[in-house]
Amino acid sequence: MMGLQKRPQRKRRTSLTLLLSVVIFAILLAAILLAILTVYIFIWTGVIDGIEEEIKISYVVLIMGLVSLVLGYVIAFFGSRVPLRPVNTLINSMNSLADGNFHVRLHFGRAISNFSAFDELSKSFNTLAEELESTETLRNDFINNFSHEVKTPIVSIAGLAKLLKREDLSEEQRIQYLNAIEEESIRLSHMATSVLNLTKVENQTILTDVTRFNLSEQIRSAMLLFEQKWTEKNLDLRLDFGEYTVEANEELLRHVWINLLDNAVKFVGRCGTVSVTICEKHDRLEVAISNTDSEIPADQLDRIFHKFYQGDESHATEGNGIGLAIVHRVVTLHGGEVTVTSDAGLTTFTVLLPRAQETV
Repeated sequence: MMGLQKRPQRKRRTSLTLLLSVVIFAILLAAILLAILTVYIFIWTGVIDGIEEEIKISYVVLIMGLVSLVLGYVIAFFGSRVPLRPVNTLINSMNSLADGNFHVRLHFGRAISNFSAFDELSKSFNTLAEELESTETLRNDFINNFSHEVKTPIVSIAGLAKLLKREDLSEEQRIQYLNAIEEESIRLSHMATSVLNLTKVENQTILTDVTRFNLSEQIRSAMLLFEQKWTEKNLDLRLDFGEYTVEANEELLRHVWINLLDNAVKFVGRCGTVSVTICEKHDRLEVAISNTDSEIPADQLDRIFHKFYQGDESHATEGNGIGLAIVHRVVTLHGGEVTVTSDAGLTTFTVLLPRAQETV
């Protein structure tokens, strides 16, 4: 799942090893002590007094071995239930999680939780469950919203097509209905394309079709796609960058700028400002796309790149929660990173890309 912080890998769990060692040692010690006690009772009661010395020693060793084996098994069988109780709790919780119960949380007793290994285990499991629950909620919301957004244009197209069958329509009305059908069809096409693009980049693990091209020209071309929108809003466009080239998958990277610029133009207010800058950072290029008149709440910044997530829960603006997930995935495929800052009415998405891709 995206947005999760990588946890440091630990090769040893000293507290867990110590706990298991203590349990095994306690079982062995109890078995040996009980075996010695049994032999002492046999000697004290005279059971093995009449036996020759050499045979007596062998007999004592044999008895101690048999008693230790039997008692060790009995003690281990019943005694292991206590130390294995956390393992049983973990297995039950994992089974619940596998069955789709993402509300399950792992909690050990206070005594067990004092061991850092078990405390770390419970925190990691609960973080996993919370992320799965969040993703499932977003997925369900997306399905409901996407179904509604798909159904709306389909119903509109069907209704308008039915009206076009009327013979008493004027030419002006006919053109108006045809324009509306065209707009709704384009809207459906955009939604389908977004889903297909997300599926494509999610299934891609190796960056292919890498070429060297003019990054500056690609961003300018992407910006021209929104000419009508920025003209209607009377926006102030500030493209402050020179000519830069980059090694990347040109088609995939184009989706990054289209989605980020679309967001900037969409959420900027009328007569607001959209700015794009490019600068060099050692062996990387930093592209920053900013827009005024909008601010993302701090509690949404960590989830903004999650697929299906939409900050506008009212769905008053266009969008389906896929665009920024595509941006994050494509940038990651290129070995880069994308971040967002939002404060004082200014939102900035920053993309760091390596100028050249490593050859395998």
